[in-house]
Amino acid sequence: MSQSSEDLASPWNPVPKGLEGVIVANTMISKIDGKKGRLIYRGYDIQDLAGNVPFEAVAFLLWVGHLPNPLELDTFRKNLAEHRHISSDVRSFLEGTPHEADPLVVLRTAVSTMGLRPTKKDSILEDGLNLASQFPIILSYFQHMRNDEEIIEPRKDLGHASNYIYMLTGEVPSKEHEHALDSYLTLLADHGMNASTFSARVTISTLSDIYSAIVSAIGTLKGPLHGGAPSKVWEMLQEIGQAENVTPWLKERIANKERIMGFGHRIYRTEDPRSKILKKLAKEIANPDTFALASLVESEARKLLQEEHPDRPLDTNVEFYSSLVLNAGGIPTDMFTATFACARSFGWVAHIMEQLADNRIYRPDSEYVGPLDLSVPKMYDAKK
Repeated sequence: MSQSSEDLASPWNPVPKGLEGVIVANTMISKIDGKKGRLIYRGYDIQDLAGNVPFEAVAFLLWVGHLPNPLELDTFRKNLAEHRHISSDVRSFLEGTPHEADPLVVLRTAVSTMGLRPTKKDSILEDGLNLASQFPIILSYFQHMRNDEEIIEPRKDLGHASNYIYMLTGEVPSKEHEHALDSYLTLLADHGMNASTFSARVTISTLSDIYSAIVSAIGTLKGPLHGGAPSKVWEMLQEIGQAENVTPWLKERIANKERIMGFGHRIYRTEDPRSKILKKLAKEIANPDTFALASLVESEARKLLQEEHPDRPLDTNVEFYSSLVLNAGGIPTDMFTATFACARSFGWVAHIMEQLADNRIYRPDSEYVGPLDLSVPKMYDAKK
């Protein structure tokens, strides 16, 4: 949902809640235009990148600053593929992990385990390759281990998106499914100074290690106000079930002041540009009946929410159609947010590198609003 006026600074409340409108860093990585509904990576509109430029090229763009030439892209792809292995430490951790554990918590703890062994000084790029390449490996291993299935080892001849699906399902995906997940990874790779990215930059600004910074980011992403919505959207669609249930289900939730998952955004005041692309992808690969139901929920919810909040346009955000794309790609529902992390890890690493290039530790001030000049009760007087 969009921010209320109570969250903004005022003469009576000079501190904007949630740092609304406060600029905390200069960045060349991504720009969001909330009024026009645009997302830009290093000068390129997301509409031109997603589905047209391979995800590995987009990752290179975020890290290096320009789109790669053919030789650079081939080298980068090989580097990512060469890092598709996990250490014995991480494998031992996964083998002892409870099967019912949240995949995102597993990923967070695996990253901590990766950081147990000291790394070389100034190895930020190497560590970034380790982290971003191994996220899908960790999740795929855990998926098979918790189901007592045989581990499917990674393939170096597959792209980043294709290998992830292959390791989860045991089958090389079709071009349509590979294209959809590749596009999803591009769309979710970065998004300005979001909460998890800010966490990563704050942690690395202390000159901590990259693994600690990524752990901070994952821990922040875990919150339902940030990364947990795609699975909630899927659960909502499953609960609604049929077209005739859409309107009464939505009306009941709106009357009870409950949030409709997948609608509204903190920054966008129009449709999330990523949602437009994901809707097209969902139409291509999702179950037709599920897509029809989702489309009906979208149109009916937009109408009902507009009646409830005529001053606030509430369109679908990135989570709404992400749920259909991820499900169609064979991603387990409880791994939706962890897959979000697989994409965003590339943005996190980009921001970590940018922070370190011109670093100063984050140390904001706070406005104390508590009491002053209180006297300590005599019962605590040590002189007695």
